[in-house]
Amino acid sequence: MGSKGKKRFKAPVAGGRPASRMDQMEQIQKQMAEAQQSLEETTVTASAGGGAVTVEMTGAQELRAVTIQPEVVDPDDVEMLQDLIMAAFKEAQTKSQELASQMLGPLASGMDLGGLL
Repeated sequence: MGSKGKKRFKAPVAGGRPASRMDQMEQIQKQMAEAQQSLEETTVTASAGGGAVTVEMTGAQELRAVTIQPEVVDPDDVEMLQDLIMAAFKEAQTKSQELASQMLGPLASGMDLGGLL
């Protein structure tokens, strides 16, 4: 019984490691929250048709603005305008995803989850 007591007593000492992992996880969580807030505040802009259509989106992929130059509004060619909007949106989305990857990627790769998974 005495050796069992020692093992139980040693577990918290070895448990110092999980505590440091918890500290590390809390630090990463805080950095992730800061990065996500930064993504919400940062915008990317993309355009199509030589600037005929411009889309602004946050790093969190929230659409902020769509600007359409009046000269591309042709009631006889609505399909072209739709295509320009889609192209600008897709480019903005790609830029937003790249921004998120740049900001969050280093945090995710820095995680040492050890035995937590």
